Amino acid sequence: MNYEIQGSPYPVVMIRLENGESVVCQKGAMTWMTPNMIMQTTGGGSIGRMFSRAISGESMFQNVYTAQGGGGLIAFGSSAPGEIMPIEITPNQTIIAQKSAFLASSQSVNYELFFQKRIATGFLGGEGFIMQKFSGSGMLFLEIDGSVISYTLEPNQSLLVDTGYLAAMDSTCSIEVESVKGVGNALLGGEGFFNTRVTGPGRIWLQTMPLAQMASSIRKYIPSRG
Repeated sequence: MNYEIQGSPYPVVMIRLENGESVVCQKGAMTWMTPNMIMQTTGGGSIGRMFSRAISGESMFQNVYTAQGGGGLIAFGSSAPGEIMPIEITPNQTIIAQKSAFLASSQSVNYELFFQKRIATGFLGGEGFIMQKFSGSGMLFLEIDGSVISYTLEPNQSLLVDTGYLAAMDSTCSIEVESVKGVGNALLGGEGFFNTRVTGPGRIWLQTMPLAQMASSIRKYIPSRG
């Protein structure tokens, strides 16, 4: 699998497949392809896995595209302004990502739900009680809202992240919720009541404009209907 990412602020990833090679994508992600790409819609395994995807914000069904009769080209487009982030998944590189981040991947990449160990972390931290875990081997493509900024955290090194800005992290990292200190700061500071503490070791990826934040920013400019 060879790929190239182009375009801004609505990027596409163009993937070239060898004969017989397949790629899995989120429903509705395909933008263009060569005629020899054959599509098959699948539940991706058991009924449990289908409902797992639905719970995490993805479609219950996925599309598998396979090149037949020679090499093929297929492109997948982002659904919002941002970036497409490629990550190579290996047995030693497992990724935890925000829900609805999945765009496409090799068939050899495994998907499963990831539940925060502490329920309060999920409900209050903004990253969601339910996230996505990707393991196995192959290429993974994630949708990032806005631009992506990455940091590598050493063991016990932490970074405080505003809610919703954590896009993905190595599975070796951990997250906890911390309340903003001071009642006045929490009520008047405009930064919310909670921050998320991400602790290493591992790499984290932050997004600069979560969709919820973008919607909140433009909502005040939309005339209300009286």
